[in-house]
Amino acid sequence: MNVLAISGGRVLRRESGVTLPVASGYRVTVDLAWNDTYTVRRVFERAGKTWIKGERREVYCDEVGKVAYVASCFRSDEF
Repeated sequence: MNVLAISGGRVLRRESGVTLPVASGYRVTVDLAWNDTYTVRRVFERAGKTWIKGERREVYCDEVGKVAYVASCFRSDEF
């Protein structure tokens, strides 16, 4: 249900993980790291330029949903 809350069910698959488009140019990326943990990023894109607005590394599998949801709340929460 986190995918529905974050991106409305939109999921873009990549080789290293997934991208969840949020709104207003923001998206959340979830990538699997070499040590079986995840890296969750809040990414902003505008006019072909990309900025990483927040990143959390070494997220364990039981925490990925919550961390991705917090990353998607870009207007009310510091990531």
